[in-house]
Amino acid sequence: MSNERELIDAARQGSVTAFTGLVHAYRSRLLRFLLTRCPTYADAEDALQDTFLNAFRYLSSYDPRWRFSTWLYRIAVRNALKLHRPHEPLDEEPVDPGGDPLQLCIAASERENLWLTARRVLADDVCMALWLRYVEDMSVNDVAAVLDRSVSWTKVNLMRARQTLDEALDHEASHSGSKLYGHI
Repeated sequence: MSNERELIDAARQGSVTAFTGLVHAYRSRLLRFLLTRCPTYADAEDALQDTFLNAFRYLSSYDPRWRFSTWLYRIAVRNALKLHRPHEPLDEEPVDPGGDPLQLCIAASERENLWLTARRVLADDVCMALWLRYVEDMSVNDVAAVLDRSVSWTKVNLMRARQTLDEALDHEASHSGSKLYGHI
């Protein structure tokens, strides 16, 4: 039973084995996504567990007209929001690592990390839309469904997010003395 539709149908009939197959198919992708939404790894794991528990509990309400992944990510978003705690603001000025090679490497890595920059300069829902579109490779329609937004909101905010992120990365590159990023 390797076909996702067959696994879903069997799980809806009560097959724990089939549902376990769905968990294995989505676990790592959902955890990676939740790690971007939750303040700690433990919180992301809790949200992941809650997502699968809710999916199992409400599997009968799944509408096969939608992609299963869209339905599952929507549950994950809701669970991440329940666990969401405000993050400490990132310092605008880089901390002087004092010449320590490890600290220099960490500081450079943080400056170069596209997703850290995205989290800093974009609103949470816009950053989430960007992640779902470009990391999870979801269609614009699926991103809109997961975030419970209109397709037009999703398109406009994805375009604005790319522009904002491009400007932020250009600004960081100009302050570091080299162009580290290509245009998005």
